[in-house]
Amino acid sequence: MDITVIIFLLVYLALALGYLPGFRVDRTGAAVVGALAMIGFGRITDKQAWDAIDYHTVGLLFGLMVVSGAFTVSGFYQWLAGRVASLKVSPPALLAFLVVTGGGLSAVLTNDVVIVAMTPLLVSITMSRGLNPVPFLLGFCFATNTGSVATIIGSPQNMIAAQTLGLSFTGFMKVALVPALISLPVVWGAVCLIYRGRWNLAAVEERPPSATVAAPAQKLDIAETIKAAIVTVAVVAAFVFTDWPREMVALSAAAVMLVNRQVSSKEVIGTVDGNLLLLLAGLFVVNAALAQTGMPQKVVHDLQGAGVDFANPSILFLVASALSNIVGNNPAVMLLAPFLPHAANTDALGAALALGTGFSSNLIIFGSLAGIIVVEQAKDRGVKIGMGEFCRAGVPVTLLCMVLALLWIAFLT
Repeated sequence: MDITVIIFLLVYLALALGYLPGFRVDRTGAAVVGALAMIGFGRITDKQAWDAIDYHTVGLLFGLMVVSGAFTVSGFYQWLAGRVASLKVSPPALLAFLVVTGGGLSAVLTNDVVIVAMTPLLVSITMSRGLNPVPFLLGFCFATNTGSVATIIGSPQNMIAAQTLGLSFTGFMKVALVPALISLPVVWGAVCLIYRGRWNLAAVEERPPSATVAAPAQKLDIAETIKAAIVTVAVVAAFVFTDWPREMVALSAAAVMLVNRQVSSKEVIGTVDGNLLLLLAGLFVVNAALAQTGMPQKVVHDLQGAGVDFANPSILFLVASALSNIVGNNPAVMLLAPFLPHAANTDALGAALALGTGFSSNLIIFGSLAGIIVVEQAKDRGVKIGMGEFCRAGVPVTLLCMVLALLWIAFLT
């Protein structure tokens, strides 16, 4: 077997498992090592490797991460989590507020960043109220994954698809917004049904012994929050009403947020998920090296010969759904996007790609970065969410949302 294929398979094995068997190498490490190995073995030149990295996508994601990070530094996420979780309502009503909050924020502030900021707060606040944090964490996680489908800027995979296919912001939203909105009550209803009678810690067999129960206190910086909100609105407006390059809009917005007399730029940049950016850069190189072998093109050609039409949104949805739960949603889009036809229905294809990777990503923990973040951050705070617990809620939520998506795609076509 060619060394290129071996490196590729090892990288994607690590993406599927979360680590490289026998080594303490995580997903990001595997992608970086794989890219360097491709260069070292001469499977791709250093110039070709640099050229393979889509800096438009990386720049867009980095810029939006900085803007979202400004909300973290200003205390907005902490304030919002405290306001929502302190509402004197029943647990199902509280979950409804969190689902709407997660879905709404992820559509404009990127789901992974929202999850990173909110997970520790939700653990603290639910525990302080004597509530079982698991249904609230899972409901919030599921909602951010499905809600992020609504816009191009909702998730990294949406951005990758948009940059590859040249999707318009409004065209994408027209075909993706409705199913994203409908998915939120689906998530809420499924989690409520599954966790009925298990809302309180007293109803849970084992109380997490080391969970933090004190709600974090951080004063809301109103001026910085308003500034971040104005910049966010300006970014969305530029995406909708201008043809300016999206990555330049996002990077310009990031520059505005970093120039500040009150908040350190280092503090804002510290909220950026550098691991995700490195992961994407490494995968661009690894995928480009494999593409030079001609193997991906042959596989796609063979699939098309067998009747798998990537120009059909329903088929693309099913392929993306399956692939995202093998290697993760971002890598799945990166593998599929180069082979999608640039036809008149690119908006529908982009939406199918986003729906497939977004709606199916709640099936298992490593189906999305959001799921991994929730489980790992909860574990660090004494709340264990195993694969069985995650799938107990994730499987029905995923199946219901996928049926919804297929019905919507059938309606569009």
